[in-house]
Amino acid sequence: MFNRDKQSSDAPSNKATLISAGTEVRGDVQSDHDLRIDGAVYGHVRSSARIVVGPNGVVEGDIESQQADITGRVVGDIRVRDLLQLRGDCVVEGNLSAGKLQIEPTATFNGQCQMGAGTIVQLKAHESQRAAEV
Repeated sequence: MFNRDKQSSDAPSNKATLISAGTEVRGDVQSDHDLRIDGAVYGHVRSSARIVVGPNGVVEGDIESQQADITGRVVGDIRVRDLLQLRGDCVVEGNLSAGKLQIEPTATFNGQCQMGAGTIVQLKAHESQRAAEV
């Protein structure tokens, strides 16, 4: 009666991408879903959802997303529309721009930080500039 075995193509799915430990990506990564990085990415990372950089994860490039949770190493700017969390022994070398920011005492951050509503306007302007470049 309810066809539990069949999923409608219109049904929302919980998709996520994992770049696992031992994996190295050279080039930009873009996703419409959650993204977890436990390996290394040498390029810009962009998601319209959430980006998690695990304890052994490395990103050398800019990060843009709705939310981000960093516990690994990032060398580049991070722009997050909502909540950015710097956790554990993470190391971030770059500028931060976030709606909200949470930094644990053991995290290391070297750069400048901008928070609040003005950040969202800056992100939209940055996106418009990138679109014009393409």
